[in-house]
Amino acid sequence: MQNLNENDIKLLNSKKAIKSLLTSKRFNVSKALRFVGYEKELKKLQLELIKLQKWVTSQEKKVVIIYEGRDAAGKGGAIRRTTEHINPREFRVVALPKPTEEERGQWYFQRYVNRLPKKGEMVFFDRSWYNRAIVEPVNGFCTEAEYKRFMNQVNDFERMMVEDDIILIKFYFSISKEEQQKRFEDIKKSPLKKWKFSKVDAKAIDLWEDYTKYKEAMFEKTNTSNAPWTIIDADKKMKARLAAIKHVLEVIPYK
Repeated sequence: MQNLNENDIKLLNSKKAIKSLLTSKRFNVSKALRFVGYEKELKKLQLELIKLQKWVTSQEKKVVIIYEGRDAAGKGGAIRRTTEHINPREFRVVALPKPTEEERGQWYFQRYVNRLPKKGEMVFFDRSWYNRAIVEPVNGFCTEAEYKRFMNQVNDFERMMVEDDIILIKFYFSISKEEQQKRFEDIKKSPLKKWKFSKVDAKAIDLWEDYTKYKEAMFEKTNTSNAPWTIIDADKKMKARLAAIKHVLEVIPYK
């Protein structure tokens, strides 16, 4: 029997802990305690995010936060927890589909420029222009010339954003091959999530080393002083979400 202190017992008597215990396949007290601790800390951080957003709005700041990482790394979940309680009128989540024929004929960054924030707004990119750094070349969605052109332009593009007083945060959610495979299996088994599993996802494990090669090239080229990457260890979803929110709160100098 696990030894529980007074605080553990208090936490286990909460509605969230009871729900966690009842919905678990096995009666797992440690897991329930971790979940309640996570929810408690998440709530504190979300209260700070409300203050941060008020500061962004009142000071007419422009914030861009991009979430990159392998498929099933937890980018969408992290964005949902970050935006859960802030004012929906003052932020946008951008998750672009594949470009249209018209967009393919435009400057690559144009479709992203059109979605950058106005004054007092935060924009969260669930994948971003960095599709061209990894996903597109790995899967043959762009030519070698298009890839090289992107790599030559992206730092200048981000420098112009920062010089225009955009606060730019770049996250890369990093997961292991084993964890990605496990999450894919869970997604395929879930009637509510299996729609997420795409043809690109189906090839991701076989193309693991190709993704790694382009990822490392991306870090080497685009981890700049004015727009650095922050790598989030994403094998544990709850820890990853908290780490990302904490970083946002640390980097943005809100009052």
